[in-house]
Amino acid sequence: MNIHTWHKESEKEWDVFAPMWAKNSQEMWETGSRKNIIPFFSEYVPSGVRVADIGCGDGVGSLKMAEAGFKVTGVDLSNVMIEFAKGKTAQQPGLSFLQGDFYNLPFEDEEMDAAMVINSLEYTGEPLTVMKEIQRVIKPGGYVCFGILGPTAEPRKKFSFHRLLGDKVIMNTMQPWEFEKMALETGWKAVADTGVAKRGVDYTKLGHFSKELKQAVSFMWLFLLQKEVGQ
Repeated sequence: MNIHTWHKESEKEWDVFAPMWAKNSQEMWETGSRKNIIPFFSEYVPSGVRVADIGCGDGVGSLKMAEAGFKVTGVDLSNVMIEFAKGKTAQQPGLSFLQGDFYNLPFEDEEMDAAMVINSLEYTGEPLTVMKEIQRVIKPGGYVCFGILGPTAEPRKKFSFHRLLGDKVIMNTMQPWEFEKMALETGWKAVADTGVAKRGVDYTKLGHFSKELKQAVSFMWLFLLQKEVGQ
């Protein structure tokens, strides 16, 4: 599937899936798999800076970041998602939304101080190209938080498995360790990382496991990267 086709298929599927996503997103950000993302992000990124939420969905995460004091612009390929986001967050200062292409983000060079990219890089056909585009819009010294789905995360079954049956899919097969290797080899500096355990997994009992083995039983792995000065 070429990039143009991938884009159209991805936009179409997320437009259809948007109402279901919007029903569950609040819980994900408040008590579920995404509850620790903003605290993790806030440990390293100072409040008040401009943040791009790339793959913002229905805007719940963007809203929570704005409530934490960040100036947030949410970007999503799906116009239906963007309409949900605008409807939920109309009265929040320091927050806006744009429909946008991850390969051609609607920002100037080095316009943003930071970005959040949670479970959206997996839905691109050329992750390396998207990584370079994100790098373009981030200021030197700026931070990006990426969330990459673990190998057995449920969304992979829905969006990735059927490639083995010859169907067109909108999710690549990139694993957390592959993402990290790609990031480090393309000029990003690793600052911190942490896992989001799958239901039923107790990380406190896996202290002797390597990071790769912990990633194997994670729902998602969070990476905090920095664009080095001089890039």
